[in-house]
Amino acid sequence: MKTRRQILAALSVAALAAPLASFAQPRKVWRIGLLLESESSFYIPRLDAFKSGMRALGYVEGRDYITEARSAQSDFSRLPKLMMDLISQQVDLIVTTGTPSGLAASKATREIPILITTVGDPVGSGFAASLARPGGNVTGFTQLSSELISKHLDLLRQLLPQIRRVAFLYDPNNQSNVLLLAKFEADCNKLQIQPIRAPARNAEEIKVSLATLVQHKAQGLIVSPSSINTVSRSSVVEHTIKHRLPAVFSVNIYAVEGGLISYSADFDDLYRRAAAYADKIFKGAKPGDLPIQQPTTFDFVLNLKTAKALGLTIPQSILVQANKVIE
Repeated sequence: MKTRRQILAALSVAALAAPLASFAQPRKVWRIGLLLESESSFYIPRLDAFKSGMRALGYVEGRDYITEARSAQSDFSRLPKLMMDLISQQVDLIVTTGTPSGLAASKATREIPILITTVGDPVGSGFAASLARPGGNVTGFTQLSSELISKHLDLLRQLLPQIRRVAFLYDPNNQSNVLLLAKFEADCNKLQIQPIRAPARNAEEIKVSLATLVQHKAQGLIVSPSSINTVSRSSVVEHTIKHRLPAVFSVNIYAVEGGLISYSADFDDLYRRAAAYADKIFKGAKPGDLPIQQPTTFDFVLNLKTAKALGLTIPQSILVQANKVIE
């Protein structure tokens, strides 16, 4: 028979054991799926920025979260299968890297939260009912491509005030690019500029489209934000220099690697800010209640070496806007 002292001691031990057992429960490790459109190496700076944002919020990779990356290598037909693979890995969040990957993700699941990072037109592409209240399981960030196309055309006009024929290199399989084409042509018509279509679905079609620009006597070129174009950036830049064709690009890597001008949202900043949305979702926020955010900083790179090779004098109005100048 237990004494009163033995009973009290047993109760004390039980009371201490309960919170200790609760404290010892394993930490939740979040699984983040990354659906990449082109080669993984291209996204290293952006993903580093995302991880930096996670660290700033107290998340340690490997302890608090792990990533599962899948790359389509610019073959968008692979995206649905890669997406199903991520679902099979029981990821808690899917981060997409453009319009094609965002569409593949949103078609594959209505339950797993999807965080878009660089979609040009989320509403026009069908991701969201509105930027303020996207609804569904998708939220994230837009790069404002349609507004930037107007900026690209304006830069060409500042550079060449008498320009009358401008080409647009775009991927007709990319819904965002199709919307950009309509915006580009509308802007050209207002300015009495002849728009020249240069559609390309792959590297071979890019070569063909670029070759036709000589026949059309294009005086300038705008290159859309497309993974297909980015993968072929070396041949695109080479063509513009060979044919002395002033071009404005939608990703800074073009200008860094020899293109004349790039003007875009600051992609690293968008990915860094995306970490805050991942944190909110992990803490219970519904993606559809989180407004899709716009860029707050922009990246304007001017390559003066290329300008010299093209025989161009860059006006002061452009020089003062650039936040990075390559000499």
